[in-house]
Amino acid sequence: MSTVDAVAAAPVAVEQKAPRKRPKLAETWWRHIVGIVACLVALFPVWFVVSAAFNRDQSVSGTTFLPTHWTLGNFGTLLHNNIKDPSTGSPVYAPFLRWFGNTLLVATVAALCTVFISALAAYAFSRYRFRGRRFGMLALLLVQMFPTLLLVVAIYLIVYNVGSIFPTFGLNSYPALILVYLGGAMGVNTWLMKGFFDTIPKELDESARVDGATPAQIYWGVVLPLALPILAVIFLWSFIFALNEFVIASAIMQTPSHYTLPVGLNQFISGNYGQYWGYFAAACLIAAIPAALLFAWLQRYIVSGLAQGAVKG
Repeated sequence: MSTVDAVAAAPVAVEQKAPRKRPKLAETWWRHIVGIVACLVALFPVWFVVSAAFNRDQSVSGTTFLPTHWTLGNFGTLLHNNIKDPSTGSPVYAPFLRWFGNTLLVATVAALCTVFISALAAYAFSRYRFRGRRFGMLALLLVQMFPTLLLVVAIYLIVYNVGSIFPTFGLNSYPALILVYLGGAMGVNTWLMKGFFDTIPKELDESARVDGATPAQIYWGVVLPLALPILAVIFLWSFIFALNEFVIASAIMQTPSHYTLPVGLNQFISGNYGQYWGYFAAACLIAAIPAALLFAWLQRYIVSGLAQGAVKG
């Protein structure tokens, strides 16, 4: 047996790394203090909202660190649409559950459509080379430089004029609001998703193509399953954006029965219904439940999706 054969047959010693020692509290105490202070600063406004939601007093000045008069009446009155004007005693039309349902419908459909369209556009920019590709990517990036607030008047006029021809996409309609949300979210989501698709090896596409897979089968069966982290991130961002958006919704939705939740809750603290800060705070806590549950469900995808999507641009 030659020397080379002897070396090849010899057992290979596997180097084992020593386990990392857990840092002692005496060495990292300052990190714990910084983390605790950061949590207190972040949760301080949230606690005041919770205090106002469980406080019988409806004024801002009556809100304290701890509720002076504990009650669950704000939630019950809000859910049963039993709000009354304190000066006249007459019922106030504030259908919280209807507003909540409108918002969930718009946010869910807008998020799903955003993920679907952005994934198609990002896959084309990532995998194909065509004339106008670079210009299209720069155009998507340039559009994001202008804040949505500058476009409210133009959006209102476009929706108003389109509604005279196609009433389904006119003012006071959910399809029109969803289309506006789609247009505002396409640019940054396409760029982020394109960066993630660039990290998926193209050899997988070529291997599937050799096995006889069609382009559609490669897209749906190979690329998209590997892109689940970024799809989850885009869906979460789009959902939360539509859940919290106020300016565009207030311009398009004009009747109380069609309001989304931010537009409807604005009536509690400005003008129409009076100053109902307790009901407003209770509604905010209920509205935060879907976003919190969705965030907890998609948490395992969020970190990997953001990290890998930022590798390439």
